[in-house]
Amino acid sequence: MNKFKQKVSVLIAASGMFFLPLTSVHAADGIDTSVVDEAWGLPTYVYGGGLDEAQIQETADLLGIDDQNNVASVDVTGEDLQNYLNTGSGNTASMISSVLVQREDAGEGVNVIIETPDDITEITEEQYANAAITAGVEDVTIMVASIRPVTGESALTGIYKAFDVNGEDLDQDRMEVAQEELETTNDIAQENAGNEEFDTSRFDQAIVEIKQQLAELRERQDELATREDIERIINEALENNDLQNVISQEQIDQLLAFFERYQQTGAIDSQQVKEQLENLSNNLRDRFGDAWQQAEDSGVLDRIGNFFRQIVEAIRGLFN
Repeated sequence: MNKFKQKVSVLIAASGMFFLPLTSVHAADGIDTSVVDEAWGLPTYVYGGGLDEAQIQETADLLGIDDQNNVASVDVTGEDLQNYLNTGSGNTASMISSVLVQREDAGEGVNVIIETPDDITEITEEQYANAAITAGVEDVTIMVASIRPVTGESALTGIYKAFDVNGEDLDQDRMEVAQEELETTNDIAQENAGNEEFDTSRFDQAIVEIKQQLAELRERQDELATREDIERIINEALENNDLQNVISQEQIDQLLAFFERYQQTGAIDSQQVKEQLENLSNNLRDRFGDAWQQAEDSGVLDRIGNFFRQIVEAIRGLFN
């Protein structure tokens, strides 16, 4: 028995080196509201206008707001949806998802943390970030929460409201295109939800790459991409992310229509957008790509398999 325990202990101790690289991925730290140390003076809590007083407090708790005196609080309404996006019914009662937004130093990029992933049922962190960057948002940490299951689309309006109340104007056309982006990418993601070959993180990365390639073409040629250029760039980005056999032609046509409009906005040649997209791309690779790929390249996964096989052999040896 002692020899068995010794063998298993050595194997378990050795396994530490196998698992560490797989967990060393980027993670945003969130927003500390216990202190006031922020470019706007206070982080801004934008709660859904459809919430009652108790629900506003419940949502604040979900977002980790320790002291409401350390945040600026404002509601987001159906009227805001119409003002920022020129769309929607103006129904405030349906505005449930809420955000806590903190301005960061230049170069930090757009980091989104969904605090209640079970209740933001459709939109991913990267979809929020991608769309926010299109709208002109830069260098912020955004926390999203909801007290009950919602799609999460109205949270983007809350982000715009946070910028507005802090005196930072975002371009109307870019906000509308950002909403179209969120709807287009979410529709495609939901249509592929049951497809095991579809990976949302790779799709989000493909969207970043399409934006980057369109910007590079614009800079290189000093003119906008043709429809043929856009379709080629879309297909290349999908292939780069192993989605060429997953995204249908109809969905490619949806992306094509969106990016034709996208490149008509100021986002196409914005240096700020270029920098924010680079940050987002790096975060995506850190979180979903590099760690696993490096593990495969270095043979770590094989060694993990060997480790468990040795554990089984050790247990068998105990009874021999």
